[in-house]
Amino acid sequence: MIKLIIKKTIKNYKDTENEKVRESYGVLAGVLGIICNFILFCVKLVIGTLMNSIAITSDAMNNLSDMGSSVISIVSSKMSNQKPDKDHPFGHGRIEYVGSLIVSFIIILVGFELLRTSIDKIINPEVIAFNIGLVIILALSVFIKFWMFSYNKYIAKAINSSLMDATAHDSLNDSISTGAVILSLFVGQFTTLPVDAIMGLLVSAFIMVSGIKLAKEVIDVILGTPPSLETVKKISDIVLSGEGIVGIHDLIVHEYGPGRVFASVHAEVPDDVNIVKVHEVIDELEQRVQKELNFVLVIHMDPISLNDEKTQRIRKIITEITSEISSELSIHDFRMTDGENNINLIFDLVVPIETSTEDRKKYVETISSKLKEIDSRYRTVIQIDNAY
Repeated sequence: MIKLIIKKTIKNYKDTENEKVRESYGVLAGVLGIICNFILFCVKLVIGTLMNSIAITSDAMNNLSDMGSSVISIVSSKMSNQKPDKDHPFGHGRIEYVGSLIVSFIIILVGFELLRTSIDKIINPEVIAFNIGLVIILALSVFIKFWMFSYNKYIAKAINSSLMDATAHDSLNDSISTGAVILSLFVGQFTTLPVDAIMGLLVSAFIMVSGIKLAKEVIDVILGTPPSLETVKKISDIVLSGEGIVGIHDLIVHEYGPGRVFASVHAEVPDDVNIVKVHEVIDELEQRVQKELNFVLVIHMDPISLNDEKTQRIRKIITEITSEISSELSIHDFRMTDGENNINLIFDLVVPIETSTEDRKKYVETISSKLKEIDSRYRTVIQIDNAY
């Protein structure tokens, strides 16, 4: 059904890289969310009032908060599509992440309010006026919420939207919580325990945990996460396919919202090649990445010696030493200055980003000591790099 709605309402719906199309997807999801959640809020509020059920009434309030989330989806979609300006040269795409964070806080707040009310009802229990007809109507809302989960998940995947993904998970949580409420109504008919309030307590915990997990995921993206192995491979394959490129290192990827990715990488080239020719190759590679991956890539050229036997021999020795210490270590930007009394070995040592300061110092000392054992003239100048 959602595919048909998209076809009928969004022009050029297949061009999901287009900012206007992305915005239209976000607005459509928001409008559908407002309509569905308003209907669910009204129905559940009436049923909760008639049956004197705190769990159902709380569920209605949850749908009301979801209406607010849908409004945030529309506003975020509109704002994130604004063009870059002098104050925000990388665009406004991260507004979508802020919107996702707001949604997660709303989820946590709703869960906390339900927790507070449920505890009060456990202390002061009330009789539930069970009505099978109203329960059946309530059960239909589970299917509506599951449909909302499905279309939000579909749109999230289509436009790579963290905000739509957050909304999808919120809808799934609502389906589960409403199902749990219905179960509590039936169980409550066979016991004097405040099952309604206890179920409300469990549902509130489930909602809050879901909100906290969602907030963590969004905060991770805002702070910056390493590129996926798939992204690294795609960029590496393209850059290494360039004529004269013999290796790459220091690949860094920054994301400023969906479709706004900037990256940089150091490309290793032989030090005896024609610089102008290599520069042309690098320009072509940058344009290819832009066309195929929609990334803005800046390639820095690093000349390395491939024909000097002494340099290659010492580089191999250092590589073997680092491999013995840890398979996670690697080196790049190796160069050597040969003097009368000292031979300076200069290179960058790449370590896992979580490596402690003490271990970093230990690595440098160990490598320097082992090289001194081979030749007392070796002096190391080691720059520590993080593996992004």
